[in-house]
Amino acid sequence: MFTGIVQGVARIAEISDKTGLRTFNIAFPEGFCKDLEIGASVAVDGVCLTVTQLHGDDAADFDVMQQSLNITTLGKYKVDSNINVERAAKDGAEIGGHPLSGHVDFTAHLGAIRELENNYVLRIQVPPEWLRYIFAKGYIAINGASLTVAEVNREENWFEVWLIPETLRMTVFAEKTVGSALNIEIERSTQVIVDTVRNMLSETLGPLLPALDALLKQQGISSDNLLSAANSVLKK
Repeated sequence: MFTGIVQGVARIAEISDKTGLRTFNIAFPEGFCKDLEIGASVAVDGVCLTVTQLHGDDAADFDVMQQSLNITTLGKYKVDSNINVERAAKDGAEIGGHPLSGHVDFTAHLGAIRELENNYVLRIQVPPEWLRYIFAKGYIAINGASLTVAEVNREENWFEVWLIPETLRMTVFAEKTVGSALNIEIERSTQVIVDTVRNMLSETLGPLLPALDALLKQQGISSDNLLSAANSVLKK
């Protein structure tokens, strides 16, 4: 498990390929690997990877299978790419963000950037089928960083997060440009609630559910508003 609090920015020092497998040699901030062991987990831009070899206190190797390369941004990285990193949380560790598994759900793209005084706003374009799990004031993990959703636009399929200067300093987000791909892990309890409520509505209303959606839309409401309300109530 991870906390979503990025511990530093690392660099991909070397990449080597075998059939169906890619090995990353990652150079970490000084001392990051102290007491790290082979077999330990590290979140690399939000992807849980296993240490396969250590190189002192500031470098390690990780093997990544083809499936992980295909469904995350790792398949696009090159030597000298910078990445967010976090070591696995220890028992009793303070959860400063929210619990993360390191299992990326999908990739999204950076649609726009707004720079305000002491704030940096990222607008993330999301595949429509995943937007049902994203709500204003809810948690989301982007490249392994636990962030709070500021706004959601379901008609245009985007959400926004606001970053403070400290977040920019400790992560790779300042390097990202419009069009950059990002790893997204949705907050798991939210997914469970949304899927449960949707299943209940489907079982109860059956063929009437599309008609309800149409009626709500006429009133300027979507079924996601109901899910958001249910999510808020069930989490209290």
